[in-house]
Amino acid sequence: MKESIQDFLALESIAVAGVSRKGDVPANAIYKKLRSSGYRVFALNPHTDRVEDDPCYPDLTSLPEKAQGMVVATHPDQAPGIIQQCRENGVTHVWFHRSIGQGSYHEQAAALARENGITVIDGGCPMMYCQPVDIFHKCLRWAAGYPKIQK
Repeated sequence: MKESIQDFLALESIAVAGVSRKGDVPANAIYKKLRSSGYRVFALNPHTDRVEDDPCYPDLTSLPEKAQGMVVATHPDQAPGIIQQCRENGVTHVWFHRSIGQGSYHEQAAALARENGITVIDGGCPMMYCQPVDIFHKCLRWAAGYPKIQK
């Protein structure tokens, strides 16, 4: 898992699926944290064209450039379609957001991604690694047994 996380954090462009116009979901926090950490980040939501004062795209095909990674922070039922988009658009790394409970993880979607050569992180959150890491995400990383990695 440590190598998969390091590889994900080394990417330059990342799409985040599940952002909301209201801004009250984990995907928005992840989007903002990745953006402030220097990533080229793309918001995905098929129901709006703006999120966090930035352009928002309905799907991976609509992005102005290819995303290397994807954070899936949607309802798990949406994950298979997102993985299909990743396959079709050459996304090489997927991180299924999971804090407490199932989160966005979908077992069949993760298996499909792996079968197609996509590196999968099936839990946790990139916010456990983007500096400065807040105390909640430090504790979550420790409690869940995720490796400590410096970005």
